[in-house]
Amino acid sequence: MAHKPLWALGLMSGTSADGIDAALIQTDGVSIHDFGQTHFIPYPAPLKNQILQAYGKPPGHDAMMLEAAITLLHSECVGHLLKKTKIKPDIIGFHGQTLFHKPPRKKGEIGETHILSSGPLLASLRGIPVVDQFRLNDVAHGGQGAPFVPIFHQALAHNLPKSVAILNIGGVANVTWIGAKKDELIAFDTGPGNGLIDDWVSKNTGKPWDENGMIAATGRIHNDLITKWLSHPYFSRKPPKALDRGTFKGCLKDVQQIPFEDGVATLSAFTAATIAQALKLLPQAPLQWLICGGGAHNKTLLTMIEEWVKAPVYKASDQGWDGDFLEAQAFGYLAVRSLYGIPLSFPGTTGVPHPMTGGRLNNYA
Repeated sequence: MAHKPLWALGLMSGTSADGIDAALIQTDGVSIHDFGQTHFIPYPAPLKNQILQAYGKPPGHDAMMLEAAITLLHSECVGHLLKKTKIKPDIIGFHGQTLFHKPPRKKGEIGETHILSSGPLLASLRGIPVVDQFRLNDVAHGGQGAPFVPIFHQALAHNLPKSVAILNIGGVANVTWIGAKKDELIAFDTGPGNGLIDDWVSKNTGKPWDENGMIAATGRIHNDLITKWLSHPYFSRKPPKALDRGTFKGCLKDVQQIPFEDGVATLSAFTAATIAQALKLLPQAPLQWLICGGGAHNKTLLTMIEEWVKAPVYKASDQGWDGDFLEAQAFGYLAVRSLYGIPLSFPGTTGVPHPMTGGRLNNYA
């Protein structure tokens, strides 16, 4: 059954906690009809620090205050975007801020995920229905709870030669492998993305990231550390599989023993090496890799990835996609799917037993 195309406003704040992405997209939940304006708003330093300090553990008694602050800033971001456009969205897709994610380790287990988002508050502030908590139904049915963007990647890549891999590099990196057949869709977290690099650079310089990989380009890679880190059991597990941002924080203790620039170079090379490990788990080597997320701006990292995977690596923007707002667009797309009861996650992406709907609809008073 064909559904009416709707305008959706997607919101995304990733585990890098740099800020909030907002993007408009028109879709019927299957095909993409059009793209609209985008907007980014950074997290103020105090709020970012609160989020980073809260990572890795279930929300405590102060979580409601933090959730309200995060939701209010999302509402502000929505307001800025709506001032840029004449489009009134039919629905908002509000991912929220992940604080804690503990996926199941084996079949039959139920994982745990905590994402701060007050859909009712955002809906009432903006007078627009809001879909949030996209991952809860998946996790409740034994899924990994991530990654959730692959079905959107498949819609984007419908006319590209297959197979193709789309690699999103945020705090954690994840890959979507799309084969030539309709149901050939595999996705999983590959390992650390920018998270370790950002944390190491921030600790030593106060800067939020290694801009364009300039620091990594000056350092020496310590391959013995990469070999040690790749022995982590996560890399030998078959997908579907997902990570928490803090899974590999022990790497930061190891790089304290080497020069700062070498640490940045080695952590960057580790991200590239984990992607090469992921390649071993795919049914077929991709014809090309398309990189989106913050990592797409790191020239040194892209060069490292190309060396490790031995295949052409391009930015998503080379396809005309907006690589910086792809995930925000995706959660607009997923909000429409949720509204129409179309599945969001699949056995090959999160490990659920069958295609699974999800999301929580919040209407405004």
